[in-house]
Formats: sequence, C-alpha cells, structure tokens
Amino acid sequence: MTVTHGFHATMTARPGKGDELVELLLDAPSLPNQDCVVFLVSRSASNPDVVSVTEGWTSQPAHGAFFATEQAQALVAKLRPLLADESHYVDEVPVGGKATF
Repeated sequence: MTVTHGFHATMTARPGKGDELVELLLDAPSLPNQDCVVFLVSRSASNPDVVSVTEGWTSQPAHGAFFATEQAQALVAKLRPLLADESHYVDEVPVGGKATF
C-alpha cells in the first residue's frame, strides 16, 4: 500500500499520565484499519510524559473519514483529559524508511 498522507503528533501528558497515554494509543482503533499503513508510538527518553505518534495513511480523505467515526472520537475524548497544555501536530508524507519490531 502507498502512503500519501501522514501525521505526526507530539503530546505532553499531565505529570505521571504518560503510561496511560501510551496504553490508549497502543490500543487505538486505527491500528486494524486497512487505510492506516503506519502507526508508531514513541516516548521521550528523558521525559516519559512526552509521547509521539507517527501515522501514515493511504490518503488524506481516508484519514479524515476515519477520524470522523465514533470510535476515533471516543479515543480523542479519552486522550484529552490526560494531556497537559499543548500538543504539536504536523501533516507529513512519509517517503520511506523502515520499522521493525
């Protein structure tokens, strides 16, 4: 599958809530979605409450359609209370690389 739309977010959890944030993200409903080709969760080595997500989707409309679903909105609602101030979001298009776990 070709990735034509991507998304990267860096979020800061409220103090001590990083584990809970990671757990919710690793159980995200986008993981089994066939249009979600890349979904990587990582966290800062120096601050466990700073968590990043990198996503790659088959298209921007597929990404938008998924996030309009009740499942996705429910996830967002669960994430919001865990987050401190601001998050940083960037649209991107992955051009290559490797992810092996």
